[in-house]
Amino acid sequence: MHRARIRRQSESSAGLSRVFPLLYPAAFGAISILFFFAAASQPVGAQSQSAGEYEVKAAFLYNFAKFIDWPNGSFSDPSAPFAICVLGLDPFGHTLDDALQGKMIGSHPVTLARLQDATEAKRCQMVFVSSSERRRLPEIEDELRGSNVLLVGEFPGFAGAGGALQFIIEENRVRFLINTDAAQRAGLRLSSKLLSVARVVHDSSGKS
Repeated sequence: MHRARIRRQSESSAGLSRVFPLLYPAAFGAISILFFFAAASQPVGAQSQSAGEYEVKAAFLYNFAKFIDWPNGSFSDPSAPFAICVLGLDPFGHTLDDALQGKMIGSHPVTLARLQDATEAKRCQMVFVSSSERRRLPEIEDELRGSNVLLVGEFPGFAGAGGALQFIIEENRVRFLINTDAAQRAGLRLSSKLLSVARVVHDSSGKS
């Protein structure tokens, strides 16, 4: 099936310096895989002083999309919105709104929605599953089965339980796990560059 390639875009060095004053030199140019190395290399303490843990995670959410291919059928038309959604209690506050304001993924304007019901998540390309929804994860996965939705979370065991991408704090740094089984079930193709800076995991035993 032909896929629409989500191309990486350029950000101005001023914009990057505003969001990540300690993560980027002023002359940093187009976003590349170095984004992930730079962000992961900074201790959480430094991130809290500059952008804050959730500002870093918000920027990760936006940039993850540039290294993933969504099938053509994921969008109603070439300029349809790219919907990033938060399901359950929102830990980001206004941080995510600020990070996504005016952003584009390819030809798709990025929109943000906060949801309480998993049935609404089918209209999203990416869903951050709040820790408040931990017990409902199997139900959420069943509801989204067959949909091209990337599930992202941060609570322990999320990736092994079927989530596609899980934030972790390791050695005081924000890192992430990728469950390639979950991404494959969602019909998503992950860039080798993204995989190279993640810890790849698979479904826990017994997960289908």
